[in-house]
Amino acid sequence: MLSRTADHLFWMSRYTERAENTARMLSVHHDTSLLPQSAAVSQLGWLGVLSLSELLPAYAARHGEVTPEGVMRFMVLDEENPASILACLKAARENARAVRGTLTTEVWETLNQTWLEGQRLAREGRFARDPAEFFEWVKFRSNLSRGVTLGTMLQDESFHFLRMGTFLERADNTARILDVKFHAVESEFFGSASERDLEYDFYHWSAILRSVSAFEIYRRVYRDVIVPERVAELLMLREAMPRSLHHCMSAVMDNLRLVGAEPQGETMRHAGRLRSDLRYGHIDEILATGLHAFLTQFLDRVNQLGAHISRDFLVPSLG
Repeated sequence: MLSRTADHLFWMSRYTERAENTARMLSVHHDTSLLPQSAAVSQLGWLGVLSLSELLPAYAARHGEVTPEGVMRFMVLDEENPASILACLKAARENARAVRGTLTTEVWETLNQTWLEGQRLAREGRFARDPAEFFEWVKFRSNLSRGVTLGTMLQDESFHFLRMGTFLERADNTARILDVKFHAVESEFFGSASERDLEYDFYHWSAILRSVSAFEIYRRVYRDVIVPERVAELLMLREAMPRSLHHCMSAVMDNLRLVGAEPQGETMRHAGRLRSDLRYGHIDEILATGLHAFLTQFLDRVNQLGAHISRDFLVPSLG
């Protein structure tokens, strides 16, 4: 396969997944903002969204003071922000258009319609009226795109580059969602035992689990009250959980093998070490050494893996 074609497919799936995961991350904040909490904790959470997306300087230059409304519009509607939902939907559509002949008609029409409908919803002000409904629409369109891809694409190299991009992006975003919520309010959740704290914890962590479609899975796996340590374990170390870091890295490795990655090469070695840390890791050890530090390092290593994949298979990035 031509490296340019692989590059477009890889980034088409990454941008589609990024739009969905941005919607999921913002949905957590929208839901938890409705819960009783101090102004300082709320502000720290919104700062965390921008910081962990590496967008705080860009936001400050354009909007100045960090406000919930400003962050939401910047992360959803601002097409000059390349990480906004609308910008990601547009980028996914443009990458799909560049390799239109490689995709099935169903895949192309789904991505094209998503972009066109997203523009219409933005013009009509649907996001401002009901952010939660808009986030659900973004998640639905991403799920539809993924389902159409699985159901209509030939499972050849094109398909494997699509899947590789999806899971690499999902690993990155699951780590960011966890890091945002644990790091921003960590002091409030460990060591508190009052009845009000326990009630607050339940709704807070329930919102996080629902944001990654894991609430029912948590109940099925643990059959117990929701506690932060188990939320982290489920979303990091449980391979059977489709949005966990472990599951995503296993899927990336599987697809790397299928596109012919050298078994002893640097890219496979890097991916294998990442997966091994998750396969053999224990949540108590990770929490003891610092969850924020672990997730920050994980994000750096995922970015390095993306650079290795780009070097070996895709169009080399400039600079």
